[in-house]
Amino acid sequence: MFRRYALLTLLAAPLLADARSNASDARAAVRLCHRLACAWLEQADPVSGLLPRNLRGDWYWNAQDAAADNFPFYLLTAFVTDHHHLKRSFLSMLETERRLTPRLDRLPDDFLFDRQGFRDGPYKLDAIIFGASEYAKDGLTPITEWLGPGPWLDRLQELVRDIWKHAPTESPYGRLPSSNVEVNGNMLQVSSRLYWITGEEQYRAWAFRLADHYFLHENILEAPRLQLDDHACEIIGGLSEAYLIAAKTDPDRHVRYRPAMHAILERILQHARNEDGLLYHTIDPRDGRVLRDELTDNWGYNYNALLTVAEIDNVPRLRDAVVQVLSNLPKYVDYPWEGAGADGYADSIEGAINLLNRIPSAAAGEWVDRSVRLLLAKQREDGLMEGWHGDGNSARTALMYALMKTQGVTASPWRTDLELGATRLNDRSLRLWLRAEHPWRGKLRFDRPRHRDFLRMPFDYPRINQFPEWFTVEERGRYEVFLRYGQPAPVSGKDLLAGYPLALQGGQEIELTVTRRDMIP
Repeated sequence: MFRRYALLTLLAAPLLADARSNASDARAAVRLCHRLACAWLEQADPVSGLLPRNLRGDWYWNAQDAAADNFPFYLLTAFVTDHHHLKRSFLSMLETERRLTPRLDRLPDDFLFDRQGFRDGPYKLDAIIFGASEYAKDGLTPITEWLGPGPWLDRLQELVRDIWKHAPTESPYGRLPSSNVEVNGNMLQVSSRLYWITGEEQYRAWAFRLADHYFLHENILEAPRLQLDDHACEIIGGLSEAYLIAAKTDPDRHVRYRPAMHAILERILQHARNEDGLLYHTIDPRDGRVLRDELTDNWGYNYNALLTVAEIDNVPRLRDAVVQVLSNLPKYVDYPWEGAGADGYADSIEGAINLLNRIPSAAAGEWVDRSVRLLLAKQREDGLMEGWHGDGNSARTALMYALMKTQGVTASPWRTDLELGATRLNDRSLRLWLRAEHPWRGKLRFDRPRHRDFLRMPFDYPRINQFPEWFTVEERGRYEVFLRYGQPAPVSGKDLLAGYPLALQGGQEIELTVTRRDMIP
């Protein structure tokens, strides 16, 4: 057996070099996240402990910005890196937000730090629903996607249930949260995912209520504008998620939805793409005119829907469109996404990583590496990016990138002097490389099939605000861990998920290979 592993080590030498390179990339991304989380923690309100909306004069916490785009990714940074102080600090923010900010049942409103309370006058229902829907979709959903059950999932359900409780907009299918496609797109996404997570029929009914409205009553292709950028494109991804529920649970509804779902995607392919497959900001869907020819940094969000429907209905042409855009990304290394701000790069890279997880592309992988270097270079000396709530999206994307480079393996603790990288040998084997500048003792934590174990989805369909799965470990699996110059050691999947213990001396390098053998009967 030792000879077999020695041969494997010799043949995999180029892959070990890739693992070293990936470790350097992952370390740089984790360092950005750690510095950014610490920098924003220093800006928290000293009384409430909440983060301000931005550092440009908006000295208050709000749901659609501070809670949706900034806070959650520092909480995730804390858990991914297992940083004790950051975990305590950002968990405390979640507890404080649930206590201080609700104004209508459990729905939050702007919390002003100078008065430690809300603005004078009555609340505005539309604004409260908008903020809560953003917090649910962009903030609490990605936390739940990575961590599974916890207080973040409890808060997500509170918001979604109370949004529907106060839904003010009449439709032939019942009251809707809004007449705004962004809000309703948010609610399609979160209601659909909560249906899979909980199995509760009420969430499915809410998702179908919105899908019925847009597929069978208010056709978005008959509106004067179809925006492929955020603040509108949420409806496209949301409809694809409800479409999946129909395909898996209600065949008759799936048949009724299919013409409208496919018509939306066909209109995008026909009129919203440039020659390389990137998407324009806005078109008139009635005649196909491009109303705003700036390329949207949210192109990947829309392609998630194409790839999901391609899987559901077995439509290769939709998948081919994703292959095309990924292959052409190197032409756009210097494209100034959303005015060349950090948030534009972060959203564009996020979309590419999510699609790369399903469709490997060397060209797109190179584009991601080069684009991430541009993003990392935007971090200031004080640790901040640009000093507004969009900073959190840079942390989100940097985490996604680091996890891609480690194939979902994290270190506990994942210090900024630790280099951890991985590369796949095949579908069953993973090569890891580690080095720490200072003595390190901890555990390597492996990812699991979260879409199945945590989220109970029928398959890992492409969706916004997820953290992709790379190398996943089965709890009932049998594995072997081989450290170079050692003997292969059997280990259970359960133990790998709990954390594989390791220790490094300062400057020491460790190589190990993890291979799945079989399943426990």
